[in-house]
Amino acid sequence: MKSEKTSKRAASVDHATIASGAKRLANAAASGVTCAPVRDLIGPDDIASAYLMQEGFNARRYAGSTVVGRKIGATSKAVQDQLGVDQPDFGVLYAEMEYHEDDVIPLDVLLQPKAEAEVAFVLGRDLAEGSLDVEQCRAAVDYAVAALEIVDSRITGWDISFADTVADNASSGLYVLGQQRHTLAEVDPVDVEMTMRIDGQIVSEGNGAACLGDPLIALAWLARRAREFGEPLRAGQVILSGALGPMRPIVAGATVEAVIEPLGTVRATFGSGAFGRNERTAE
Repeated sequence: MKSEKTSKRAASVDHATIASGAKRLANAAASGVTCAPVRDLIGPDDIASAYLMQEGFNARRYAGSTVVGRKIGATSKAVQDQLGVDQPDFGVLYAEMEYHEDDVIPLDVLLQPKAEAEVAFVLGRDLAEGSLDVEQCRAAVDYAVAALEIVDSRITGWDISFADTVADNASSGLYVLGQQRHTLAEVDPVDVEMTMRIDGQIVSEGNGAACLGDPLIALAWLARRAREFGEPLRAGQVILSGALGPMRPIVAGATVEAVIEPLGTVRATFGSGAFGRNERTAE
């Protein structure tokens, strides 16, 4: 997303302040050293400034990268309570964020990772015109798959307000998609049931209704927001619709597996060693 397309949503601070926060987050991502929250620069609830800062952060961190979709964050009450926020947000997915089930995910791309299980949609049609209601969004989905999103925060100790997580690309990390594809004629996302395990132990459970009442409601919310911000959702994009239950921290060497019935199973495996380099805080 380009900042000029969101300029109609007036920021409360100047461009230099926005750029300073974006640089703080980008430096943390590049160095592997977490940083202080950015709410000292823009205020904890300054949504317009936070999204502009997100654009600046992404432009620094993912310069030249291909946008492959969006993620919706803080859709379940359990995750909102964990983060101390009361509304959803969205971030941008880039090609290098996708890993596959047979990959061993390297630790140096993460700082403070947590896993959450969700329904992912792959779009078969653009969502740029019309009412962008649930039924239009349902018709635009090519297929749905089980997904693991590995959220991450560049901010020390996950000490975040709503503006912090928005600016930090909605606390995006990476994601893994399952291999079973289902059309929405085969599966109604609101009816799915999720169980997530880490190293064989159940750590999170939930269902489709936990995601804003229905993952398709989350998709419709995102479609309208993306169009409002000047970058509508496009055919072929991956949409991570939001957590179905609480997120859980990952330890080095862990294997995370989610069963989302009837979508199937998705698994992520992490390398051994230590996550991040958090002995100090980035400037």
